[in-house]
Amino acid sequence: KSSGKKKVSEAEQLRLQKEEEERRLKEEEEAQLQAQQEEAARLEKERIEQEQMENLEAKDQERRKSELAELHSLEQKFLSAQQWKTDYRANAKWEHYLSCDGSPDPTVLQEINTFMSLWHEDQNEDVQLVMEKGEQVLNLIEKLQFLLLDTPPNEITEKETVQYQESILELQNLLHQKYNGATERLLKTANMYEDSETGNMQAVIKDKNVTFCIWANLKKKVRFKNHVFCDVGHGFDLPKSLAVSDVAVRILHTQYDHVSPLWLQSQSVPKLEVLDSEELIQYSNYNVEEPEAEEKTARAEPSMPAEEEIRSDERKSASSFKENSSSMAGINEAEEKTEKKSEILDVPSQVQDPLMQEKTNEKEEAITSDNVVDLQQFVPVGGVYHIDALQLPPQVKQIKDWNIVELLDVGLEAYPYPPEEAEEAAHPPIHITLKLSDHVMYFEDPVIARWDPAGQQWRTDGISNITYKNQEKSITFEMDAFYTIALLQDAHCNMLYHAWELRPTGMDEALLRVTTAFATVQIQIKGHQCMLSSVAVEEKHVLSHATGKWASPLDLRAVLKKAGVNIFPGEYSYKYVSVNKKAPLAEVRAYQQMALVASAFAFAWSKWNLEAGQEKVVFKVSEHLKADSIEDKDWSLYMFNGQKAQKLKITETSEAFSEELEEDTEFHSTLYHMLKDFASKEAIAKVEAASFLFIDVVYQLLLATRVLTYS
Repeated sequence: KSSGKKKVSEAEQLRLQKEEEERRLKEEEEAQLQAQQEEAARLEKERIEQEQMENLEAKDQERRKSELAELHSLEQKFLSAQQWKTDYRANAKWEHYLSCDGSPDPTVLQEINTFMSLWHEDQNEDVQLVMEKGEQVLNLIEKLQFLLLDTPPNEITEKETVQYQESILELQNLLHQKYNGATERLLKTANMYEDSETGNMQAVIKDKNVTFCIWANLKKKVRFKNHVFCDVGHGFDLPKSLAVSDVAVRILHTQYDHVSPLWLQSQSVPKLEVLDSEELIQYSNYNVEEPEAEEKTARAEPSMPAEEEIRSDERKSASSFKENSSSMAGINEAEEKTEKKSEILDVPSQVQDPLMQEKTNEKEEAITSDNVVDLQQFVPVGGVYHIDALQLPPQVKQIKDWNIVELLDVGLEAYPYPPEEAEEAAHPPIHITLKLSDHVMYFEDPVIARWDPAGQQWRTDGISNITYKNQEKSITFEMDAFYTIALLQDAHCNMLYHAWELRPTGMDEALLRVTTAFATVQIQIKGHQCMLSSVAVEEKHVLSHATGKWASPLDLRAVLKKAGVNIFPGEYSYKYVSVNKKAPLAEVRAYQQMALVASAFAFAWSKWNLEAGQEKVVFKVSEHLKADSIEDKDWSLYMFNGQKAQKLKITETSEAFSEELEEDTEFHSTLYHMLKDFASKEAIAKVEAASFLFIDVVYQLLLATRVLTYS
């Protein structure tokens, strides 16, 4: 019986196994059939999508020529803006000639040389007169600096460039010589400024450009070896050896920087060369020019409206499109894939490909010492402090009605410290306190550096025991000798931007807002000018002295950088910031077309721009005809590569990035035509009616901030 049960059990097992095998084979067959069906469905879907895509591409190619031609007519506004500025430069020069107001034309070598010779021979070194004349000299320097930055290369020769740079250096040197002469005259009459408590001289003389703080050791008492200039908050504590010597101390604070090299103000930049790229052929006939973003000074701007309102427009940075008669031929050649060996696209220097820049600048190894400041990374902010120990000259003696003073041929002499015989031995340091201006923002502890005349560089050695008090806005430190000092800040501390938005607020009016790690900067654009609307730091508005003043984009950039709020990437910024690298073609063309439609459409930052790759840019767009805020639901996402624009299906809150098109949308060759598909007639009318100068200002600001790369 047991063997019979065993046989039955084995038979049952075999049957079950057979059924299991049949079920498995059937499931595999069904799964395979389902997979084949799914694959067939997928292939069919891809085929349909491919056909749809090909149809859209074909449709785009059919209207490409007409769309580019229509865009080309809009882009004439850039040419109109450039021509307007060129004409204005010529008219301004002629008006200066006709005015005969006695001021020299700094571009005419004979006039500027005559001006400098006459002032050099003038022996009147009264400090007030020197400061008044100095303001005129600073205006001449600023005019020359502006011409170097603003004039397109085809309108200025290499000879003129060298002449302007030499004139700048000569004017700077002459101005400092006059400051020294005025200081010497003050020190000869030191007893006129004698302090009632200490018996020593103390004087503070200042205007908007320069501050003289002068102390003379008339009594030579050790207990008076330190002093604070109460009017400005600067102070010092001298070693005992100086406290008993015929010494004077001068802290000369200039709001400008005439110490750093001139290359900071105007750098020569290699052009970006694009080889064997058919995609760029059609744009090779546009030449975009932008001056380097290293301005050191800014002019005072008049309020609107006034005659000077138009004058300030002459100071806009040069940014233009140049065309020739073969522009449309170039487009056709690209589309027909005609052979092209090489094409050169002139792209604004700060938009050039970092890899190309690295190759071009391989030989320019910058910093060789840890103590040398890298001026590509750090920039002087808040002016320059010339801290000097001076020989006290013979004092004026009054005999009856006569004032008699011994005249020396040596002029103003520096007092040697440390003494030459004590060079090898230790010597006490000089303790310095500087009160910082409310007109400057230091978002991080500033770097203190001294100027090395021999090496023509800023250095950090020789300075120690630095204490920065943010609330009091003061800094104290010790120096082993007397130096020219500057406070430097990382030029990129406000990069990368956290967000940005550009929205119209009226006819030929717009607002650009850039949010950084430290501040929110709002710039208002109106007509042919722009204005710093506000700078908010931790919800507090700062830099009130710079807000509410209409200026050209170039001047506004200079004002903000001088105040320590740098939102303008420079030529080498990519070395110091992990940039969201974008192809120059896509970036520049995006700025151009954004500017063309900025009168009716708002643009903003999108997190998907980082995911879109190097060749494409992604941003939010919304038609905006009223001066109010924009709700999240009103934004749409667009992608652009310089040659093709499309509306994306994803939103800012989607889980992943996708290039899938929004349903019932098409490709277009330009951003303008892509937006036109969804725009109202009123919006398109505003775009067509927008002022060419307004468009030019918007483009300059977008190109200056480079929001698509540095966000």
